[in-house]
Amino acid sequence: MSDDGGKPLTVILVGAPGAGKSSVGRLLASRLGVPFTDTDDLVAKDAGKPVGDIFVEDGEQVFRELERAAVARGLEAAGPDGGVVALGSGAVLDIEIRQLISRSTVVYLEAAFATVAKRSGMDKPRVVLPGNPRGMLRAMLDERRPIYADVAGLTVATDGMAPEEVADDLARQLS
Repeated sequence: MSDDGGKPLTVILVGAPGAGKSSVGRLLASRLGVPFTDTDDLVAKDAGKPVGDIFVEDGEQVFRELERAAVARGLEAAGPDGGVVALGSGAVLDIEIRQLISRSTVVYLEAAFATVAKRSGMDKPRVVLPGNPRGMLRAMLDERRPIYADVAGLTVATDGMAPEEVADDLARQLS
């Protein structure tokens, strides 16, 4: 897989939680015949615990340091033939990560609030929880959407699409 200049193409997937970065990334890498890396998986493996636990037990700063290293390793794993790297939803908030991915093909997997809420299980009526998780999700999306759009060279709407459809569409566009 290469860009128009014959250089290896590394595809970086960004977007909200539930946009499909991991599932689309695995499928896209398979279709393109290149390695796939999920930076959240690398972070969890390095820390020896789930990503959510790192935030709670160690704090966001520790998580972001682990994430920066994971993104660098993901880019390295893409190797000379390119690859697909799925970033955690907040990775683009880090200026160092934005610099790391700036030479890659960044694809924003765009998903509406209703889609993200459904895919993350926040679409069902429930007891009111302190902190308003749906409101926090909406605020997070409002903050990050402009950054996703800014870093991306390509935006693909994923609402109403299966991961296979998104991967097929992206493979066509990138080949």
